[in-house]
Amino acid sequence: MTANNEADAAEMTVDREVVVSRMISAPRELVFEAFTQVRHLSRWWGPDGFSSTTRSFEFRSGGIWDFVMHGPDGTDYQEWITWQEIIPSERIELLHGAFRDDPDAFTSVLTFEPIGDQTRIVMRTVFPTRELRDEAVQRYHAIEGGEQTLGNLASYVDELVQDGAAPNAATGRE
Repeated sequence: MTANNEADAAEMTVDREVVVSRMISAPRELVFEAFTQVRHLSRWWGPDGFSSTTRSFEFRSGGIWDFVMHGPDGTDYQEWITWQEIIPSERIELLHGAFRDDPDAFTSVLTFEPIGDQTRIVMRTVFPTRELRDEAVQRYHAIEGGEQTLGNLASYVDELVQDGAAPNAATGRE
């Protein structure tokens, strides 16, 4: 896609998207690992007060994460993510809905940018319609929830760094 086509595509989705970002004081490989391994996701995923239970998880292009988010008020939210594209340590594209083939599912693209010894994570979510985006923002507090989720990721990664669990830079393994 040329730069002009990319700009045109971005302009066409601006009224349907939510963008949140966060600087995390850790290497990109560790931030990516915390986002892509179920043993980590279950410790931080979701807005403040939420927890999750994974039913199945396969992190690969075309793979599925089937899980339930448990709200602080006791409400359970069925969730379904299909990993669409994965560029290790750099980019993840996913389709997120309440169930497989959900017509209201939205696409999120996450980028992991190294900046010195930190990582900027940007989550750009595009909804199928402006109305679905507005509902997500107004009814489900998507912006605050996204910011809290990335904040929870940052706190969790900070714990990993403090505990010395950062991956070995040479091997990428703990």
